[in-house]
Amino acid sequence: MALTRRKIAIAALDLVEQHGCEALTMKSLAHELNRKASSLYNHITGRQDLIEHMRAIIVENIETSSFASKPWDEALADWAHSYLDAFAARPNSIPLLATTPISDPSTLVMYETVVGSLQRAGWSDGRAVAVMRTIEAHVLGSALDIVAPGTLLTLRTIPNELTALRQDLQPHNDDRTSARSGFSIGIRALISGLKQESAIGTLTSAATDQRRAGQ
Repeated sequence: MALTRRKIAIAALDLVEQHGCEALTMKSLAHELNRKASSLYNHITGRQDLIEHMRAIIVENIETSSFASKPWDEALADWAHSYLDAFAARPNSIPLLATTPISDPSTLVMYETVVGSLQRAGWSDGRAVAVMRTIEAHVLGSALDIVAPGTLLTLRTIPNELTALRQDLQPHNDDRTSARSGFSIGIRALISGLKQESAIGTLTSAATDQRRAGQ
């Protein structure tokens, strides 16, 4: 099988999912690919280059088309759900990708699409990036929560006297107590709050413009 950067990056993602970020070395990756470590450098320049190719493969599955056709709040929700699905499929990569400087062109284009849409909707002076990061933080935390062990919080380990917890964790509430449900509630609440914040920012900006015009 001929090696390509894409095949190497996919193998690296698979290795991280199976064994964690700490297991990702050129030597271990070469072993997975039945190659010598030196042969990988014919396709990638080093670990940082490898991580960015890994990032690009995940970003391929994040949808941004809504930003061209929907209001900013609806598009942001669509993006968040797509982002969640992409990282929930590769959760062990989150600590690695979230702590590595981003240079992958496709990821930067994705951010440009999101931030550009928010700026056109009135988010300015750095607030567009802040909004994007707010959504991103909720997505990544939720992706980790979704793949957490099903035994993380169960009736079996909760004492009888903790009645509030036991009441909500009854089996008939499983759909409402799931990580997916928590994500959906959170993203709706975040975007609702952001819409209010956007309206306040618009009014404040208008008031400032009026004051300047009267001077």
